[in-house]
Amino acid sequence: MSNILIIKHGSLGDIAQASGVIQDIFDNHKDDKIYLLTTKPYFDLFKKNPYLADVILDKRLSRFNLIYLYLLMKKIKKLNFSKVYDLQNSSRTKFYKKILFPQSNLNTWSSSETTLPEGKTKEEFDKKPVLDRFAHQLKTSGLKITNTMYPDFSWSCEDISKLKSEFNLKKYILLFPFCSPHLTLKKWPHYNELIDILKTNYKDKFRFFVAPGPNEINEAKKINADCVLDNGKSIKLTQLSSLIKDSSFVIANDTGPAHMTAHLNAKGLALFGSHTTAYKVSIERENFKPIQVNNLRNLSAQKVFERIKEKI
Repeated sequence: MSNILIIKHGSLGDIAQASGVIQDIFDNHKDDKIYLLTTKPYFDLFKKNPYLADVILDKRLSRFNLIYLYLLMKKIKKLNFSKVYDLQNSSRTKFYKKILFPQSNLNTWSSSETTLPEGKTKEEFDKKPVLDRFAHQLKTSGLKITNTMYPDFSWSCEDISKLKSEFNLKKYILLFPFCSPHLTLKKWPHYNELIDILKTNYKDKFRFFVAPGPNEINEAKKINADCVLDNGKSIKLTQLSSLIKDSSFVIANDTGPAHMTAHLNAKGLALFGSHTTAYKVSIERENFKPIQVNNLRNLSAQKVFERIKEKI
């Protein structure tokens, strides 16, 4: 039996996408123990993953913090990993490869860089859909893949019967009008108008909710929908997963909850502007579809509603 390390620091949407990859790594290492290195926001979430023996916390302190690097190296060296699957593929994990695994090669360190197709630069390769890139990485590392292209994020769910009772969550539509402050290109500005249309057409059939993150609670007050909170605070990611999975429909910007919805096999729409394409981020699924436009400001609430009517 060997110890295998997966590195996945974030983000939330990327973790949902990587669910099938983690399952395939487990299936190809049945006699081994799989560990995962991640950051604090996702530590408890990954603790629920059934394919992991344990989760290691990376505080991601400065690279110049030699004491922290030494302690992290000591922890990793103690587990004597025979193989590392770098699913983050960042400059930081490249740094870890150099510092923590200086003798590594393709047989011991799998990343998008070590498995790069011949004749391709990383910049060219990164234009491919994210799930295609993961599939190539695992195949080039000698693994058989069956789940990578079909992520199943349902492992992240927990019982929310108490929450459902508190908010009378029976048939409901979830909206995620939020996005990171520095990524305003992702933000569709017409959610309240859409909610008014939805209430006019479906007020007797559905209730309408938002589920804000910790930094989105104040903004949620401006949205004309009920707010799902747990004692005035944001619900846990595991609760959010169940809330999404059990919803009747989801409308979201291109953010973590949109990717969660896609890989929980829930019905919904994701709204995309010019920041990227739905194709590149592998978000389109059987029940979850994108609307792609050049400028989100010009996408009317009525047009989004027409698409919802087709899918709901």
